[in-house]
Amino acid sequence: MNVQIRQGNAADLPAVHDLVGELADYVDALPHFTATTEDYRADFAEGFFHIIVAEDMATKKVIGMCLYNFVYSTWKGRMIYLEDFVLQPDYRRQGIGQRLWEVLKERGRERGCKLLKWQVVDTNTEAMKFYTAQEADIEDNWYNGKLEL
Repeated sequence: MNVQIRQGNAADLPAVHDLVGELADYVDALPHFTATTEDYRADFAEGFFHIIVAEDMATKKVIGMCLYNFVYSTWKGRMIYLEDFVLQPDYRRQGIGQRLWEVLKERGRERGCKLLKWQVVDTNTEAMKFYTAQEADIEDNWYNGKLEL
């Protein structure tokens, strides 16, 4: 299978939006997924986030992605934050997710980041297995806070 990993662009945003919708459905959170493709377009154009995509070269279809941004950790300094990491089920267990992960880490290193952080819902056991295999620290002593504006 010929899959290209590349930096995403504005033309990829509808496919990225669809992948995020698949993830929201998978974790039973679809009603909370309210961002539109137009929101994605506007925010991407302003540089609010970045994407790395996996494209099946035979079909020219985006089949996976990492959506990330750069933030600052007062404890560590520059940080890359992974918002979503999705790979369609038919493409899993073929090394594509690992390739996306490696490119994501490289993007952080290129910008001088000291830390890669993300969240994973505890019901997403497949993601937990992947992150554990990456020798990631899965914290259980910090609580997430949020406030809708």
